[in-house]
Amino acid sequence: MAANITTDQDPDRSGTVWTLDQKLDQPMDEEARKLKNMYTEKKLSTVMLLQLAFQSLGVVYGDLGTSPLYVFYNTFPDGIKDPEDLIGALSLIIYSLTLIPLLKYVLIVCRANDNGQGGTFAIYSLLCRHAKLRTIPNQDRSDLELTTYSRSTFSEHSFAARTKRWLEGYAFMKNTMLILVLVGSCMVIGDGILTPAISVLSAIGGINVGHPMISNDIVVLVAVIVLAILFSIQHHGIDKVGWLFAPIVLLWFLLIGGIGIYNIWKYDSSVLKAFSPVYIYRYFKRGKRDSWTSLGGIMLSITGTEALFADLSHYPVTSIQIAFTVVVFPCLLLAYSGQAAYLMNNSDHIVGAFYHSIPDCIYWPVFVIATAAAVVASQATISATFSLIKQALALGCFPRVKVVHTSKRFLNQVYIPDVNWILMILCIAVTAGFKNQNQIGNASGTAVVIVMLVTTFLMILVMILVWRCHWILVLIFTVLSLAVECTYFSAVVLKVNQGGWVPLVISAVFFAIMYIWHYGTLRRYEIEMHSKISMAWILGLGPSLGLVRVPGVGLVYTDLAHGVPRIFSHFITNLPAIHSVVVFVCVKYLPVYTVPEEERFLIKRIGPNEFHMFRCVARYGYRDVHKKDYDFEKKLFDCLMLFVRLDSLMDGCSDSDVYSEPDQQDEQASDNHFNGNSSISKVDSSVSSIESIIEVGSSQRANDISYSNQANIQIEIDELQFLNNCKDAGVVHILGNTIIKARRESNFCKKLAIDYIYAFLKKICRESSSMLNVPHESLLNVGQVFYV
Repeated sequence: MAANITTDQDPDRSGTVWTLDQKLDQPMDEEARKLKNMYTEKKLSTVMLLQLAFQSLGVVYGDLGTSPLYVFYNTFPDGIKDPEDLIGALSLIIYSLTLIPLLKYVLIVCRANDNGQGGTFAIYSLLCRHAKLRTIPNQDRSDLELTTYSRSTFSEHSFAARTKRWLEGYAFMKNTMLILVLVGSCMVIGDGILTPAISVLSAIGGINVGHPMISNDIVVLVAVIVLAILFSIQHHGIDKVGWLFAPIVLLWFLLIGGIGIYNIWKYDSSVLKAFSPVYIYRYFKRGKRDSWTSLGGIMLSITGTEALFADLSHYPVTSIQIAFTVVVFPCLLLAYSGQAAYLMNNSDHIVGAFYHSIPDCIYWPVFVIATAAAVVASQATISATFSLIKQALALGCFPRVKVVHTSKRFLNQVYIPDVNWILMILCIAVTAGFKNQNQIGNASGTAVVIVMLVTTFLMILVMILVWRCHWILVLIFTVLSLAVECTYFSAVVLKVNQGGWVPLVISAVFFAIMYIWHYGTLRRYEIEMHSKISMAWILGLGPSLGLVRVPGVGLVYTDLAHGVPRIFSHFITNLPAIHSVVVFVCVKYLPVYTVPEEERFLIKRIGPNEFHMFRCVARYGYRDVHKKDYDFEKKLFDCLMLFVRLDSLMDGCSDSDVYSEPDQQDEQASDNHFNGNSSISKVDSSVSSIESIIEVGSSQRANDISYSNQANIQIEIDELQFLNNCKDAGVVHILGNTIIKARRESNFCKKLAIDYIYAFLKKICRESSSMLNVPHESLLNVGQVFYV
């Protein structure tokens, strides 16, 4: 175990704060080691990139690839009036695929990832590190020293600096940013409900085409059964069957591309003139309002693009770019062109156009592959929804729910039981309620275009604050993106009464839940911050804290990273005793994707040494897993013991010794390898190194410091023995059960949000002890009520 020390000032104690960086030698299986090396290398070999590009097909592009199943039917639900309309619609599809998925997302937005993590919350976390946008003010100066807390600096008079000051100067802007992110996230959740419905229903609809005597009710029933099975197996995770996804999706793309070539050659090759944008102008001129409303169906050709960015964490950006440009993009263009060629001669087959255009000899194999591809596409959006909710949970924007990690190798693969069953019920309700692709398509298009608009607004800030682009480039990106997306948005708004209201209602419910939960969390944190106990009060109690100190260790959990929480005074006021060792534990989530294990804990001492009071801040990223309690507790005590050793060691050194000592420890850590718990050996070597430095000076000074070191070592041994005895006596976990209520003079909206909705969510969500994996046999809840 290697340890590094960084110094900082802490308001709890007029001394030094030390961050302990523990580098634990943990076993890693060979496959996980290869994956780690794969993602940390700056340059990947061509073979490796191609392999990753192949694997990314199954995770990233399933949703985008199944759009040909239903686009043309949703574009012309009332039939094709003029064959030239097909050329105009195909031209719109071609340029929509080029501008949005290819240019905007694959080439630009994918580069705005947070160390490989994608999605709206990942961009929000990235922005929060470059500007103080978080509404919960629990940022600490030591957080900036994390290796994953990457942030750029810029000139005070630059455009980026002015934008940063503008965002930080108004609380309204911080709330606006949060609302924007929550709206985008809720729309992704809505898409996670609608995509499985329309994909599976469209794929199963092939039965009706092959056997016209089968009614639509039978198709809906089969689709509902497939969806129920899909959601029922989510708890197994996709790690065990994920290796099937890439071959299925690759075969699907090759099939639709090959069928497209066949149809272009057999029916009408003149559809290729749709590559000319002139036909877009003619399409709108000829159809006017009808052409404008048909954009809601054409919008479906780029659904899945938002899932592309949300599922970014599995693969390098370069491999995703290769997969799209080499396989996905050309195959989609061929598929849509082939369907248009077929419909030029068979305009009455607009319902189930994809299945009608398949040659009879391969109809049923394609039907099987299409159903499998629809399931894969549904899985991608469901997994993206789970990952997004886990990120929201870590950032305090979602009620506490159980999160199950289904893979030991991929931390991104999570399963949330409560959310899974809610998604299943809503998805089945949408499928059985609408019974046709058209209305579900209208709903899906509304969700997708709003997510894209949110991403555009967030990207503007990324280009200014993170990339520091010139304002002309920002303006070009903004104008081009909004011109396309606002056009589509104006079209889907016209279809709100035709199914487009579904994602709005779903998103409104999830938004209310997320925003009210965040509001309640923020208010509770602010109250605890304002009611925390001063150090003067603690010091006035003396070493015994004015009470009987009983053997044992008390872990007091709090949301505060500074100061003593009011729950402590509430506890000792009502009980006549407190434990001999008190550790205030703050589990804090930072706007980073992960906190390295060696930088997890931040240990501080509260008051003089004889108080035996400490603070431990356990820092996590939104991708990290809070381990089981015994593992967390063991690591906490390991860090606490190491802190005591280093604390006594630093007390025996002059200022110059303190500043030189960490550098020497770093050099020793790089030359020596320790197995198991080697912290004692590490400290011993540090002591000898300091003594060797001291011997270079005068003998009198060396004797004085040597005597001081011996005294400190004895004090260290005594305190370590004391801590071990207290640990053996027992560990009690003390949690605060804080209840907030609205004041009598509060307005109706505040009372509704706090006293009813927030209280209801707090009642049905998981307890804090379950989220922290605290054993019930050693749990002590301390209740307190605050009025806001």
